[in-house]
Amino acid sequence: MSEFVAVGEANQVPQDRGLSVSVGGCEVALFNIGGQFYALNGRCPHRGGPLGEGITENGRVYCPLHGWEFEVKTGACLSNPERRVACFPARVLNGRVEIYL
Repeated sequence: MSEFVAVGEANQVPQDRGLSVSVGGCEVALFNIGGQFYALNGRCPHRGGPLGEGITENGRVYCPLHGWEFEVKTGACLSNPERRVACFPARVLNGRVEIYL
C-alpha cells in the first residue's frame, strides 16, 4: 500500500539544492526549488550517479558523474528523453518532508 513517508526535516534541504536520502533501501534525491519540495529516484539511469549531489540550476539537476540533465519537477531527462527518472509526490507536514511511495 502506498503512503506518505517522512524522509527528513525541511530545513535540512538547502534552498535550490538537493539532498540524498535513503528510504526503505532506495536512494531518493530531495530538492528544495524556490521553497517547493520535489523527490526523484536518486540514481542517474546513465551510470548511477547520485542526483541528490548534483548541481541544480533553473529547476534542473545535473548528474555529478557525467552531467546528464533532468527536470526536477518531472524527472524528464533532457540529455536522453528515453531515460527519465521516477518522481514521487512530496509535501511538508509539521516541518518534515514526506514523499509518497
